[in-house]
Amino acid sequence: MNSPVLTIPERSNIESGSWFSKLSLPLRSDILSRATVRRLSDDALLSCRGEPAEEWVGVAKGAVRISSVSLSGKQITLTYVEPGTWFGDISLFDGLPRTHDATAHGDTTLLVVRKPDFRELLARHSELYEALLRLNCRRLRLMFDVVEDLNTRPLASRLAKQILLLARSYGVPQGEEIRIGLQLAQEDLAQMLGASRQRVNQELKGFERDGAVRVEPTRLVVLSKEKLMAIAAK
Repeated sequence: MNSPVLTIPERSNIESGSWFSKLSLPLRSDILSRATVRRLSDDALLSCRGEPAEEWVGVAKGAVRISSVSLSGKQITLTYVEPGTWFGDISLFDGLPRTHDATAHGDTTLLVVRKPDFRELLARHSELYEALLRLNCRRLRLMFDVVEDLNTRPLASRLAKQILLLARSYGVPQGEEIRIGLQLAQEDLAQMLGASRQRVNQELKGFERDGAVRVEPTRLVVLSKEKLMAIAAK
């Protein structure tokens, strides 16, 4: 279902995004004037692997699950795109098909810029080239960090680091606690870390005993960021 305008919180998520907020006012205004609002229900498909790229997308609310399919046919979660984040530009640049599936996780609101408008934005604003280059350099650095962590850090350290990232992106402070608003099964968390659900469950139980987190059905609550940071640093 389409909606003509963003709500105030949704617009705030877009405008306060770490990348978007650093663009010039004329460029931000031009992007917003060309974008349409799209609202998706939980698990609605946005795009499929192998499809031609036709849209550049910003997340205003909810999350977009980026996934792949294993050789056995199992859907594997790779990451979640958080509010304030833009994605889909790589395939628009290189002209190659989408590399992964993208689905809504929870009720999700998107800003969608069609391919012709994306190209016109690039033609009108040389600033956008530089901004997207910086964005993709950051993505590349993060990817290298993930590969390095996978090969050098124990699971407990990687899990603590992932929980801290989720708390930063989706955390809702409740007194001294931080409830992670993203509904997340342990299987999804395990897939993001390249581990089994059983091993992740064992580590989470250890975090609970240490007073770092509380595990609830499909939710995590951070009780001590300091303890998680200490585990992540090991």
